[in-house]
Amino acid sequence: MPYQTAVFDLDGTLLDTLEDLYLATNAALERHSLPRRSRDEVRLFVGNGVEMLIRRAVPPGTDEETTLAVLADFKTAYAAICEDHTKPYDGILDMLTALRERGIRVAVVSNKFDAATKKLCEKYFGDLVEVAIGEKAGVRKKPAPDTVYEALKELGVTAEGAVYIGDSDVDIQTARNCGMPCISVTWGLRDKDFLIENGAKALVDSPEGLFGVIIV
Repeated sequence: MPYQTAVFDLDGTLLDTLEDLYLATNAALERHSLPRRSRDEVRLFVGNGVEMLIRRAVPPGTDEETTLAVLADFKTAYAAICEDHTKPYDGILDMLTALRERGIRVAVVSNKFDAATKKLCEKYFGDLVEVAIGEKAGVRKKPAPDTVYEALKELGVTAEGAVYIGDSDVDIQTARNCGMPCISVTWGLRDKDFLIENGAKALVDSPEGLFGVIIV
């Protein structure tokens, strides 16, 4: 049966955010005279929230005080530049528009901090995304199911008839923890082989193909 609700990851699924994450990470590292990271390294660090991104980015053995200071500087830097290079992947806006025209309810759940998640969704998607939820204090982030359940509650729907769409192993685990089917996209921050190795069952290579899977 077709799905009635689509819950999307943000980074690597709807938005290409890598360049701004890369620049903000290195700005924060350089502020503390720590070695820069490559774009590919940052790509692999993303997925478990900004704190884990920075913990992976700082050199092994970095003390906690410095790590937290780098994290604070990253948040400041990213807030200032998060719209500079970020953009929807080709075909995403058409796909979201088609979903909404079919009456599909749409939410975004991200491990990006909540204010940035809401800001980016409002800027790039407007009312195509009904609910956007990011990482916030007191709520377990993905792969825990909490933020997905919160999004479903705000939509006024249940997990029945809902599908989760993402680009990473964290998304696969999140869907499993929510008892929801998962569609993995191959244009994001993890490649197809990695996704298959981490349990992906349904993979799509384009937003157009994703639309077809959701509605059929």
